[in-house]
Amino acid sequence: MLSSLVEAFKVKELRNKILFTLAILALYRLGSYIPVPGIPFAAFAQAYQEAGGAAMTMIDIFSGGALSHFSVFALGIMPYITASIIMQLMQGVIPAVGRWAKEGEAGRKKITQATRWLTLALGLINAVGYLLLFQSSTYGVTFSSEVPYGLTCFLVVFTLVAGTGFIMWMGELITQRGIGNGMSLIIFTSIVSRVPSAIFESATSQSDAGMGLAITLLILAVVIIAIPAIIFMERAQRRIPVSYAKRVQGRKMMGGQSTYIPLKVNAAGVIPIIFASCLIYFPAQIAALFNVDWLNSFANAISSGWVNWVLTFVLIIFFAYFYTSMVFNPEELSSNLQKQGGFVPGIRPGTATVNYIKSVIKHVTLPGAMFIAAVAVVPSILFSFTNNYLIQAFGGTSILIMIGVALDTMNKVESQLKMYNYDGFFK
Repeated sequence: MLSSLVEAFKVKELRNKILFTLAILALYRLGSYIPVPGIPFAAFAQAYQEAGGAAMTMIDIFSGGALSHFSVFALGIMPYITASIIMQLMQGVIPAVGRWAKEGEAGRKKITQATRWLTLALGLINAVGYLLLFQSSTYGVTFSSEVPYGLTCFLVVFTLVAGTGFIMWMGELITQRGIGNGMSLIIFTSIVSRVPSAIFESATSQSDAGMGLAITLLILAVVIIAIPAIIFMERAQRRIPVSYAKRVQGRKMMGGQSTYIPLKVNAAGVIPIIFASCLIYFPAQIAALFNVDWLNSFANAISSGWVNWVLTFVLIIFFAYFYTSMVFNPEELSSNLQKQGGFVPGIRPGTATVNYIKSVIKHVTLPGAMFIAAVAVVPSILFSFTNNYLIQAFGGTSILIMIGVALDTMNKVESQLKMYNYDGFFK
């Protein structure tokens, strides 16, 4: 990995892409510390520390601490991810959206544009919700009397929605002009930014500083040991053998070779975890909008405890199957094999091949989905017994997202590096 980065910096175009990406991420982190105009920062920080629950803590982790500072990026990437989930689900529900997904580049542009507008709409709902929540008796934040109340409310909501749109724009810039994976890298940056403070808090929060340091070192050791196992599952594949029949094309004999179709055990990557987390903490965002006692209790109930563990486990498995079905199309794969004269040894072409590929995908996806679900849930269970913030901030969900995004990003860098280092046939 380190050697790939060194080689990447030797290529001017790739070096510029990496530096551009780092500059955008630095701008994102800077925006996480710029408070929204009109908010009494000191009073809000104290109220948030006293009243913040489990749901708000997890939302704050995904926003990189921007919510606890009530910064211009307080809404984080959550509205965009929620909008992406909705658009993914709509492809199987609304025929028009399903047709867009099959129209190639033109269809993707329509889906992207719809996702942008939906992100802004969800950002507006969340902004109004946070404004009402933080003015409620739970937080008790009051605005300055020197500025008209209506103008202050408008300024707060407008700033938060504009911040959401700006984050979305930065993510798309990284995807288009940087090294790719814009939204994933923003989530990665948000989570990583919380790790140093979590380590410090874990090491110093215990009554016995030596015990706190020992627990922190133990957690870090477990994380280091778990990383290779996670990488192994991320790289694991199930290879379906494919043979090509010999055929004559013109004066040449074509085919006759054997290859394979690689099916990743965890084909969906970190998408199921991100989708499941956003869906579970979405009620907390709705509760922030209406500020009803029973809705707040419901949001806190599914954000912690055994209900949260079961929901997270089930939703991760569901989204793993859902996203894998979106990525792999057995009918199209079988048709392409048949057109190219390929076949799976021992399996008849056509319907039998489609059923075989579906069966393999179903059996391969289950262990991968259960593994990432277990890694995501077990740290939450440990946190309930230890109350160590490091486990929550640097737990299963966070480490899976960080490793998954890091591996995917390095793969993109290596693929671009190979493209730039390719000399061609005439050099």
